[in-house]
Amino acid sequence: MVETFPLWPVQASSIAWQLDLLYVFLLVLSLVTCAAIFATITVFAVKYRRRHGREAEHIEGSLVLEIGWSIIPLGVFLVIFAWGAILYFHERTPPRDSTEVYTVAKQWMWKFQHPEGQREIDELHVPVGRDVKLIMTSQDVIHSFYVPAFRIKQDVVPGRYVTTWFRATKPGTYHLFCAEYCGTMHSGMIGQIVVMEPSDYQAWMAGSRTFGSLAAAGESQFSQLGCPTCHKFETQGRGPTLIGVYGNPVTLEDGRTIIADENYIRESIMSPGAKIVSGFKNIMPVFQGLVSEEQMNELVAYIKSISAPPVGSAGNPTLVPPGTQPQHSKE
Repeated sequence: MVETFPLWPVQASSIAWQLDLLYVFLLVLSLVTCAAIFATITVFAVKYRRRHGREAEHIEGSLVLEIGWSIIPLGVFLVIFAWGAILYFHERTPPRDSTEVYTVAKQWMWKFQHPEGQREIDELHVPVGRDVKLIMTSQDVIHSFYVPAFRIKQDVVPGRYVTTWFRATKPGTYHLFCAEYCGTMHSGMIGQIVVMEPSDYQAWMAGSRTFGSLAAAGESQFSQLGCPTCHKFETQGRGPTLIGVYGNPVTLEDGRTIIADENYIRESIMSPGAKIVSGFKNIMPVFQGLVSEEQMNELVAYIKSISAPPVGSAGNPTLVPPGTQPQHSKE
């Protein structure tokens, strides 16, 4: 019945039915509460309507009644809060082995970059049954990534990365909308998610045009921008080493310790003076306005791909040449 109900989008992701269940619970709870209130008003209006010699009984105080109307609503609200919080944290925590797709929102299109190098505009191909993590940013104004069939909606803001994830459960083509008014052509900023069987997806990947992996393109950008001058791999340079930095704690000049995630890497490129690593000076040039969003995605993917150096037989670290390992080992 759900599939044929015209006002109910198809459930095509692993979390869709869970969100729908919470929605139905809230809807039924609201209807039952509303019906109970109206029934009580009707009964009281009829039973205690104005009649000669008939007056309502005044209750001066009832501990049971006061505890009841305090505890019961509190319990209901706590159930709603706990249920919603569990779903929220599940929806906001991508699985560690998710396939990462970089997404750039721009008036009036969605641009996608696969880790293998495939690029798409207003269309994203994904395999059924695989966790997909979207690392998104905006090139201009605030947009909102909304796929009704997946029950996901995430605002995409300029100047930083935001993430969302999904696991498609049914092959098919599903609508993608921008759900945040972003200008005069907002209604035309639409796309589609194409969910394919794994074999069909592999065939599509093999047949689509690529320009090399994101990490390889990022390595090229890294060299062109002159980054190896300071961020050396074989010796300590004027800048901190980037080997194994992603996902690990970094101590800053002011004593704080933060985790080097995508936003930290992005900020360190765009505005290097914002968070200076302990033991180093602020000598890195600002690349704000010199690096496009696509180039930024490539640089971030490259830095994430640099593996931590393995320990050699003599106990000395043996450096892994950049670009030889396309995936960063997740700890």
